[in-house]
Amino acid sequence: MNELKKILYNCKKATLLVEKKAFTKITFREEIELRIHLLGCNVCALYKKQSKMINDRILQLYNGEVNDTKEYHLNDTYKKQMQDKIEEELNK
Repeated sequence: MNELKKILYNCKKATLLVEKKAFTKITFREEIELRIHLLGCNVCALYKKQSKMINDRILQLYNGEVNDTKEYHLNDTYKKQMQDKIEEELNK
């Protein structure tokens, strides 16, 4: 049971695995751990979705598939709210 708790409550490892999986192959054990964590953690599931969207957008920009020159920014209030929510979840 202790091993299961380590998986369920380790958002830092889950986000690391999300990013690792986006760029390379992860082990079978890592895949299982990530899936278990994502089933119980909505914040990390949202992080995975957003990370994929960001990576896809960067690839589109890099490959010249997007021709807009508009700059996109998050407002400071929204960034602060997101940071607070992440810290709250990590401190659980």
